[in-house]
Amino acid sequence: MSTLQRRIVIDESVTWANLDDEAILLNVKTGIYYGLDDVGTRIWRLLIQGATESEITSQLLTEYDVEPDRLRRDLFQLIGQLSAKGLVRISDE
Repeated sequence: MSTLQRRIVIDESVTWANLDDEAILLNVKTGIYYGLDDVGTRIWRLLIQGATESEITSQLLTEYDVEPDRLRRDLFQLIGQLSAKGLVRISDE
């Protein structure tokens, strides 16, 4: 499966809330909190809606003034960090 077509699934052990323009994530298995800035929060909301990486990229390119390659790299890095912390997983479907 192409990297950009992957569906990223929020782990069932994660709960989250908005605090101003930021998302606060809690992995209830570990008890550790994580914070996302406004762009990370926008990505999180798109993940909740079930968007693929490609769909997230397309949407963010309409919302932000950013080079497509930079956006793809940053998104890939964020997904990797969220996955490493057990907050999301890559769906095989």
